[in-house]
Amino acid sequence: MRYEIFGGNLPAVTIHLDNGEAVYTQSGGMTWMSAGMKMDTNVKGGLFRGLGRMFSGDSMFMATYSATEHGQYITCASTFPGNIVVLDMAQGPFVIQKSAFLCAQPNVDLKLYTGNKIMAGLFGGEGFIMQILSGEGLAFLEIDGSVKEIDLAPGEKLKVDTGNVAAFEQRVKYSVETVKGFKNILFGGEGLFLTTVEGPGKVWLQTMTVPNLAQKLLPFMPIKKDD
Repeated sequence: MRYEIFGGNLPAVTIHLDNGEAVYTQSGGMTWMSAGMKMDTNVKGGLFRGLGRMFSGDSMFMATYSATEHGQYITCASTFPGNIVVLDMAQGPFVIQKSAFLCAQPNVDLKLYTGNKIMAGLFGGEGFIMQILSGEGLAFLEIDGSVKEIDLAPGEKLKVDTGNVAAFEQRVKYSVETVKGFKNILFGGEGLFLTTVEGPGKVWLQTMTVPNLAQKLLPFMPIKKDD
């Protein structure tokens, strides 16, 4: 399997497949594909896995695309301006924010992840449920805005604004703490909570979040006036 990422800030990935090779995406994840590709929509991993994906913001159904002859390809595009990150499961497992999954090879497993602390799930910026990728092969993530990969040393800590942690190796410690100081809470503009990640391990940070962008655009949205 070969792949090509293109498109700048509106990225897409084209995956080249030989006969019998396949990738899967969430329902509706295909942008275009060659004529020698076969599509099979299913609840990958069973009903409970499907319900879990739906609960975490993805589609209950997954679509598997298989090449029926050599030299085929499929393209999957990001749904938001940003970047596409490739994760090799040989270096995993990886915990990812909900809705980050774009596509993966069939032996990559995608399921729910809640972590060890309820606080991190409730206030970590991505809802109560995150997702975890494991297994074998490559997975492709869509990251909002620009992406920064940081390799944390053992014991090294990094404090991150809520929602800007896009993914991290499972061995990275992930927790949430309250912002210190009454004035900081009221006037600091960072909200009540900060996420803390602690090494060893890699983290992927994103410069933009969909909720923050929506909040910035809200004052410019037209308001319907009552007659």
